[in-house]
Amino acid sequence: MLTLDRFEEATEVVRKVTADTKLVYSEHFSNITGNKIWLKPENMQVTGAYKIRGAYYKISTMNEEERRRGLITASAGNHAQGVAYAAKAYGVPATIVMPTTTPLIKVERTRSYGAQVVLHGDVYDDACEKALQLADEEGYTFIHPFDDLTVATGQGTIAMEIVKELPLVDYILVPVGGGGLAAGISTLTKLLNPKIKVIGVEPAGANCLQVSLEKGEVTALPSVSTIADGTAVKRPGEKIFPYLAENLDSIITVEDDELVVAFLDMVENHKMIVENSGLLTVAALKHLDVKGKKIVSVLSGGNMDVITMSQVVQNGLIARDRIFTLSVLLPDRPGELVRVSTVIAEMRANVIKLEHNQFYTTNRSAAVELKITMEAFGTDHKNQIIEALEQGGFRPRQIRAQL
Repeated sequence: MLTLDRFEEATEVVRKVTADTKLVYSEHFSNITGNKIWLKPENMQVTGAYKIRGAYYKISTMNEEERRRGLITASAGNHAQGVAYAAKAYGVPATIVMPTTTPLIKVERTRSYGAQVVLHGDVYDDACEKALQLADEEGYTFIHPFDDLTVATGQGTIAMEIVKELPLVDYILVPVGGGGLAAGISTLTKLLNPKIKVIGVEPAGANCLQVSLEKGEVTALPSVSTIADGTAVKRPGEKIFPYLAENLDSIITVEDDELVVAFLDMVENHKMIVENSGLLTVAALKHLDVKGKKIVSVLSGGNMDVITMSQVVQNGLIARDRIFTLSVLLPDRPGELVRVSTVIAEMRANVIKLEHNQFYTTNRSAAVELKITMEAFGTDHKNQIIEALEQGGFRPRQIRAQL
């Protein structure tokens, strides 16, 4: 069972390997939400995520025979690194089964801790089936990434630190994949102070816990689709589900495009890299209909590969109207390009890309097309640029940004 004694024990054990992730007050998010917002930066852990807590505590409770057989688990990345790191600390071998879609950085870092990596399936659930098969065939000791009460106890130590540092916290927002982190944090929080509300946050495209809670039983989604790969889980844990049902106050779901914008917010205002799953609680802040509350957002991890990061940044800039593309039709005669450029320069827009298409129509004298990709300060500035072009006699049409 998830008991206060076990949580207290786990808190002492995980201190041996975890960084002291003090709460970070966010002036930015506090101002835009009307609440007092703190961030719990578990992305700053040695493995880049909170998963080291549950993995290390789980291994600490094993007997020598269980460790000697070798460990195996399945993970979309962060639990993999947690088990690999903890296994290395205890000097035992570990095999990790990861989905083939796992970002390369998570695969390589898992290997760097000495674990053997097996890539299998498209999502976590496929990898888990393979891990269980290998455990049966090879005699490995299986560590479930979330549906394990001991693992959940280790993850719940985050709540101990939050409440100790901010005793009067009103809300704690927790990312949800399979539910281990949420089960641990919500259960310990309610044991410490039942008045604190704990909100689970899921990707809209992988809301297995929300569906399960609505139906009153563990329910598997037919498929999942989200850029939050660390929480792309079809089915929440059976063992931890009763704790989730009892201790979570509600569930918020977040769309992928909200995570893209949240990434930019975090980079620009806090200089922190947080992966998409870790950003769920940041994106969820605007969904809370409260004011003047003390709120902690748990940033569960920061393991994002550079290619994914660049895609998120580009899409975030487009979503914020920091980058946009206009199509302008011009008569094909000298001086027209200069006229357009002058307007853009006067509006302090920065041209990123220019495409001049003389074959837009068969009658070049009637019109050629100019596609201009520009950098602006945001939506208001973009609208001012468009208005200035219209006043200059042009008829700009916004099209999909072309980078």
